[in-house]
Amino acid sequence: MDLQAFNQRILPVQGRLFRLAQMFLRNREEAEDAIQDVLLRLWTNRQQLETYHSIEALAVQMTKNLCLDRLKSHHKQKMQNDADVTSVHAAELSPHRQLENSDSAALIHRLIGELPEQHKLVLHLRDVEECSFEEIEQVTGLSNANIRTILSRARQKLRENYLKANDYESGY
Repeated sequence: MDLQAFNQRILPVQGRLFRLAQMFLRNREEAEDAIQDVLLRLWTNRQQLETYHSIEALAVQMTKNLCLDRLKSHHKQKMQNDADVTSVHAAELSPHRQLENSDSAALIHRLIGELPEQHKLVLHLRDVEECSFEEIEQVTGLSNANIRTILSRARQKLRENYLKANDYESGY
């Protein structure tokens, strides 16, 4: 694929890719950086693009994956920053309470990691990124009813597994 063909096939979808990236990242500069990365990757692999049925679908998928990767890295960084802030507040708590809070947070992260990928994605988009159901629909391709069902099941599974792990249910 030469430059002219690339410009004709890829650049018209750049606006759509930008809107998708901005929806995920909620930051104009980061969305622009993500789109530049996607365009660079597409250009680097331009010889293989003809093998794909839909280059636009490939570009959308690449954008989505790149944004999710960036969110994961930001989430890890945010968790570290939150841990630093929490440690300042934790100094005011008893050592027993500090340990309990730390264990609970670690357990929740582990339990979320055990959920199916689709459940993790919908839960992350809704509860962490605070996306609307319509935005989640655009990203995942699922219907509004499916999203609500998946979200409900993911939360229910988390609740059940948390209670089991803490042995709260055995007393009832």
